[in-house]
Amino acid sequence: MAVGADGERWLAGLDQTVEDLERQWGIHVTKTLTGGSGSYVATAVTASGTEVVLKVAIPDGLEGHPHFAKELLTLRLGAGRGYVRVLRADETRNAMLHERLGRSLTSLARPVEAQIDVIVATLRQAWRRVPKATPLRTGAMQAQYLSELIMRKWEALGQPCDRRTIERAEQFAATRHDAYDPSTAVLIHGDAHPTNVLEDPSTPGRFKLIDPDGMLSEPAHDLAIPLRDWTDELLAGDAVEAGVGWCAQLSAKAGVDAKAIWEWAFVERVSTGLFLTRAGG
Repeated sequence: MAVGADGERWLAGLDQTVEDLERQWGIHVTKTLTGGSGSYVATAVTASGTEVVLKVAIPDGLEGHPHFAKELLTLRLGAGRGYVRVLRADETRNAMLHERLGRSLTSLARPVEAQIDVIVATLRQAWRRVPKATPLRTGAMQAQYLSELIMRKWEALGQPCDRRTIERAEQFAATRHDAYDPSTAVLIHGDAHPTNVLEDPSTPGRFKLIDPDGMLSEPAHDLAIPLRDWTDELLAGDAVEAGVGWCAQLSAKAGVDAKAIWEWAFVERVSTGLFLTRAGG
């Protein structure tokens, strides 16, 4: 519904799309997986008996959801190191087949501090330099986009929070925009919240990333994204103390400036808060 007529056609043809992909890739779909927001996802088995996952994304255009081509490019650049490994892809159908991973970090119900350790370890495997001509959004572009988005949504929603919050978010976005350095930027996942961090069955104790919103940016940007989560824990006590503590832990584990993590996290939380306010969340 969110992407209009294209979405209606996609849904009406989904059964046929899955049947076509089963024949094309020699797989048998076994079980639909729930919990996603922008794709049909199912477990499948190959002719040789290997367990895999089929993902068919809805048409591009859903706000806050990366385009399929960008997600596929990011995963291919990741080449299975920190990222789920892509086995097959059909860009005309927005479909991919990838290795089967285990439980999400969210489902393991670990304390925030333990989740942070896992996320940092996984992201450190995933960060890498890529060719300068790689067609991905930069951290500077994302900071500018979020700044403009925040002001536009704040005005459209009737200014639902204090102006000082918006001004601080704009200030931090400008700082991160100016801090972007293409000579040190790395491929970042861009959406490494705990639900996108899954167990790697091939290596006990390790995890891999799914569903990237790939960008070229600083590691602090990637480390800030999980701080959009854990709101219940954040509000259970002194929110500032908790947030500062999490940034300090992320900084110490990754060797990244805590202030940069805080600034990205502040911008992301304000943007997400306005998005959810508009959605009625």
